[in-house]
Amino acid sequence: MTTPLRQVWSELGGDPAAPGRLAVTGPPAVLRSAFDVTGAGVAAVGASLLAATDRPVGLDTRTLAIALRSERYVLRRGTSLGAPFDPLSAFHRTADGWLRLHANYPWHRAAALRVLGCTEAQVPSAIAERTGVELEAAVHAAGGVAAAVRTQERWRAETGAPPPLVEQRVVGEAPPRPVRRPRVLDLTRVIAGPVATRTLALHGADVLRLDAPDRPEIPLQAADTLPGKRSALLDLADEGRREELLGDADVVVTGYRPGALDAFGLAPDALALRHPGLIVVTLSAWGEQGPWGGRRGFDSLVQAACGIAVEEGSIDAPGALPAQALDHTTGYLGAAAALLALAAQRREGGTRHVRLSLVGTAAWLQGLARGAAVDVPEVDPAPHLQEMGDLTLAAPPGTVDGSPLRWPRPAPSFGTATPTWVAS
Repeated sequence: MTTPLRQVWSELGGDPAAPGRLAVTGPPAVLRSAFDVTGAGVAAVGASLLAATDRPVGLDTRTLAIALRSERYVLRRGTSLGAPFDPLSAFHRTADGWLRLHANYPWHRAAALRVLGCTEAQVPSAIAERTGVELEAAVHAAGGVAAAVRTQERWRAETGAPPPLVEQRVVGEAPPRPVRRPRVLDLTRVIAGPVATRTLALHGADVLRLDAPDRPEIPLQAADTLPGKRSALLDLADEGRREELLGDADVVVTGYRPGALDAFGLAPDALALRHPGLIVVTLSAWGEQGPWGGRRGFDSLVQAACGIAVEEGSIDAPGALPAQALDHTTGYLGAAAALLALAAQRREGGTRHVRLSLVGTAAWLQGLARGAAVDVPEVDPAPHLQEMGDLTLAAPPGTVDGSPLRWPRPAPSFGTATPTWVAS
């Protein structure tokens, strides 16, 4: 039987012999789930390790278990930076089933409250009076995010076939670029995209994350996903500075819904015309096709909409994966795809576009062979954490030549860097 790693590695177009360089240790299941979350995590992280080096690499599933829930273990001077989810980011009963709401960002919480026309304390009762599909559409139209809970069968009937796990294409001609330390422009938020770029920084890239001046990041997420990077603020409407950064970048990673950045000339085909040889990695929640292609989304909402929540619980009491596994897995796959595309560009040339989505990862996870959802002992996080200054973080998963990987430096203060590249 083809393992998840070999399946992923084949879809990425990697050397078929490379998976033999990965040694996996630890229990075969470290997170209790109806799905093979451990196998999916091993495949995604293993692919990122194999793509980053030609040396022997290793992965312990216990370290993986902590890394897939890294946001849970962040401490500053021994104190938690808060819960990963806002209290409103939960399952709520509707008149005909369940709705998953996402309110972690203040602007999304405000949009939901506008639609519901109530205070936070009144949200459950207000949602209970309305139907799930009507409410998810209204919240989205108001600039928020929500998803009605569906079975997998209903989801597929409404939306059609899911996108592939990874899509790769050459979008323009360009000669091979010289080999150098990669420069990665990080235009991502939340978990999936930031995990991808965090992984690229771990493997030596100069990663510059840009955020809009009016969109602060949640402190917990900044501390968890900014290690090894630099963080700057820039209005992408500043064409001169934006194009200067793109002109010297090797990779650009975007994590916004399809089309959201097109007005700034950041569509892959437009970038290929202006910046030949660039690697463009786009990550989204719902993919680019179908009725949900233009919607905002998060891991928890994808789980709710595509049937995972029903299988992790039931239609009467939906549940959730034991980690934000769609986010983290997609992030590591994105890093692997970026590294392989970068190597291919250096060999063969071309401007390359890699596309991934949480819903594509969800469909892949749903298709993996499953074992019994037996009780799995909770992994002790202590041996798998890393102290960095005043921060405690989940250690990066993996070894190279038997040596554990370590974050090159702690997360910087959000938005404090100058939006320029480090001199080579």
